[in-house]
Amino acid sequence: MKFAIALFAAPHLPASRRALRFAQAALAGGHEIVRLFFYQDGVHSAASNVVTPQDELDLPGEWREFVTGNGLDAVVCIAAALRRGVLNDEEALRYSRPAANLEAPWELSGLGQLHEAAQQADRLICFGGQ
Repeated sequence: MKFAIALFAAPHLPASRRALRFAQAALAGGHEIVRLFFYQDGVHSAASNVVTPQDELDLPGEWREFVTGNGLDAVVCIAAALRRGVLNDEEALRYSRPAANLEAPWELSGLGQLHEAAQQADRLICFGGQ
């Protein structure tokens, strides 16, 4: 089965951990993930400057390892990211910000990427949100 996964929840919320565990289980079960889409507060999972306390699970780090290790297509909604200060080098330069905090493997793009993923997948699974 082909899955598109959308994460709306911040990294400290249970939905983020559930999304990661679901994605790991899907691949382990022989399924395909056509795209991971990070939206709303889920964009914080892609920020490279998140510092997780030592006694907590580092979900942004785990997401990065998971995406990189499996060569997945991981898209961060550009509108949600800009609103929350999550910028790649290009956007930091465009908006005259002093630093970027979004690095590979993440890609900034629009909601059209979520729509496209939903069309390619057998199932769109969403975690978090309101």
